[in-house]
Amino acid sequence: MIRRRLTFFGRVQGVGFRYRARHAASLYGCTGWVRNEWDGSVTMELQGEPEQIDSVVRAIGAGRYVEIERMESLELPVRDERNFGVRY
Repeated sequence: MIRRRLTFFGRVQGVGFRYRARHAASLYGCTGWVRNEWDGSVTMELQGEPEQIDSVVRAIGAGRYVEIERMESLELPVRDERNFGVRY
């Protein structure tokens, strides 16, 4: 199990990104959170197996209107948590 902080740049706000992320995280069994940032990017912390995290990112990127131009990734310590939430 791993945890990653992912920051997405491109057309990622106002296109349902956070709700798609919540659905994909639930579908693939990941925990964590997602939020919009002031600069137009979206930050997400995802925890799960590497294959699960990759599946969540692919599912978000395959969404209509979402255009991920760049993504930054940082490995974090695993946390004890039970779900995935949208932060405001």
